Amino acid sequence: MPAVPAARPTSHHRTPAARGDGARRRVGIKDVARQADVSLGTVSNVLNRPEIVAEATRRRVLDVIDALGYVRSEGARQLRGFTSRLVAVLVLDLANPFFTALAAGVEQAAGEADLGIMVGTAGRGPADEARHLSLITSHQIRGAVLAAGDGAGRTAAAFRRHDVPFVVADQNAPQPGACSVGIDDVAGGQAAVQHLLQQGHRSIGYVGGPDRLQQVRDRRRGAAIAVDLAGLPGAVLRDLPCPALTVSAGKDAGHRILGLAQRPTAVFCANDLLALGVLQALYEAGLRVPDDIAVMGYDDIEFAASAVVPLTSVRRPAVALGREAGRLLLADTAEGPGHEHAHVVLQPELVVRRSTMRTPAR
Repeated sequence: MPAVPAARPTSHHRTPAARGDGARRRVGIKDVARQADVSLGTVSNVLNRPEIVAEATRRRVLDVIDALGYVRSEGARQLRGFTSRLVAVLVLDLANPFFTALAAGVEQAAGEADLGIMVGTAGRGPADEARHLSLITSHQIRGAVLAAGDGAGRTAAAFRRHDVPFVVADQNAPQPGACSVGIDDVAGGQAAVQHLLQQGHRSIGYVGGPDRLQQVRDRRRGAAIAVDLAGLPGAVLRDLPCPALTVSAGKDAGHRILGLAQRPTAVFCANDLLALGVLQALYEAGLRVPDDIAVMGYDDIEFAASAVVPLTSVRRPAVALGREAGRLLLADTAEGPGHEHAHVVLQPELVVRRSTMRTPAR
């Protein structure tokens, strides 16, 4: 998670002494430790885990931080009882444009309350989660929006233990003791495969991501429902699992599709990044999309419409998701224990483009 910007020095801060060459020397943690006559570890604990430092020592270190204008003065100010003007946003993958759009939605909601956001990735493991929690609690962040996939549950449990308000986003299931905002990915998967079936496809590959992600499972379940409602056998769907929801994983899946003795006539990908990778592999092999094989994405990120073959996708309202999550978080932090937690479900939308529309036979 990016570090929180330091606050501008107030009038009682002293400017650090200038070096003989006229350049200002940045005050560091060693300067604080030396001036306060404590160890480096004690200064770090004051900034990151203040509850374990004796009050007199903590107060002495904070006074030195204020006097020297140390860059982490924002942490010191908050430990003195100031209310943070930041909310945190923890997402599964910042390289995925869906999550940057979600963060932009949270920023819109925060901006309406004259607040800012800090963004980081989560869900990679306990070490990452502990680091984020340490940053959030040490800076007394007002609250957090968690869009961290399967890692959201562990992070939420840690936040509960530390009384940090949070809202879970992009999870289509109510969370105990918290608000949540999700998208109906079962309906989205169903709409995607219904469209492919209407185009006449009877052999459809599902390029999925990590099965631990509920969103991936929900999209697959919706696809199966569409096949069942059409009165077709489940074998119409063929699973092509991927270890990640990335372009490179999609390209690898595209190469696997090319190597099949009987290729599917259409591919439904669990997100647009996978679909763009599949498109790249097929294009390099000289196959025509959609005449030789149709490709369907999911999320409708900005790049979907500008692909070499404009990509049919299921639009998930990422900005609206983030904005709603941000507003629920701000309501929770404003109302406190009396806040009535809500679970909001947004609906996806099928967006048809050229990648699935076959050219009519002449």
